Amino acid sequence: MSAQETISAVAQKTGDIGAAFYFTPETVGRGKEFGLGGFYFYIIGRGGVLGDVEPAVVHSAFGYFNPGMIEKLWNGGREKIAPRDAAREYIACAHAHGRAHFADLDGLEEYVAAVQKIFDAIDDSSFALFAGLKAEPVPSDAPAAAFHQAMVLRELRGSAHLTAIAAVGLPSVMAHAIKRPNDVATFGWAEGEVGEPTADDIAKRDRAEAMTNEILEPAFAVLTDDEAAALIAGTDVMHAALNSSV
Repeated sequence: MSAQETISAVAQKTGDIGAAFYFTPETVGRGKEFGLGGFYFYIIGRGGVLGDVEPAVVHSAFGYFNPGMIEKLWNGGREKIAPRDAAREYIACAHAHGRAHFADLDGLEEYVAAVQKIFDAIDDSSFALFAGLKAEPVPSDAPAAAFHQAMVLRELRGSAHLTAIAAVGLPSVMAHAIKRPNDVATFGWAEGEVGEPTADDIAKRDRAEAMTNEILEPAFAVLTDDEAAALIAGTDVMHAALNSSV
C-alpha cells in the first residue's frame, strides 16, 4: 500500500474520531464546572495549547471561524480559566472518552506506535495547533493513548490543510462553505456574509485537498507495510466502536 493510499484510508475516519469528544455530555459538563458553555470550552480547550495569546493567533491556527466569534469565545473563556489549564482539562476529557469506548479493543498499541512514527517524521513548520497538541504527554494506557494519537493526527491534517488552502489562495471560510455549506452560521458567519462558491473556488479547494495529501505523504511514507496496516486497522476498529455507541 502506498503512502497516499494509507492517507486516504484513514483521513475521514481520523477526523471523526479526533472530534468525537468535543461536545459529549461529559465534556460539556466538565466545561460547566469552570463556568464555560460548550463552545467556550471547545475554543479555549482546543486552542489552549497555543498559550495565553491574542484571539487573532487562535484564529490563525483554527481558520474557518468568524474572527469576531473567536475573539468573543476566547476572551470570555480566559476570564474563567487560563488557556493552558483549559487545554489540559480538555485533553483529559479526550482521554476519558477513549477509556470509555476503547477498553476492549485490540491493536491499539500498534496503532499508537505507528502514529508516533508519523509524528517523529513530520516537519511541523507552520503547524502551530498540531505542534502544540503534539507536545502534550501521551497517556500510558492504550485506550487513552490511541484516542490521544487520533486527536493529534486530526490536528496534523487540519494544520496541513490550512497551509494548503493558503497556498492555493482560497480563504478558509470559503473552503469551509464548500465542504460544510450548512455549518457556515455555526462558525459565526451571518446569512449573506459568505458568498456562493464559484467554480474557481471549488477547483482551488480540490487542489488544496490534493496538496494536503502531498504535504503529509513523506511522513506517512516512513511506515512499513505492517505499520500502515496497524494504522488502518486501529483507525477502523476505533471508528466502529464509536459508531456502535451512538
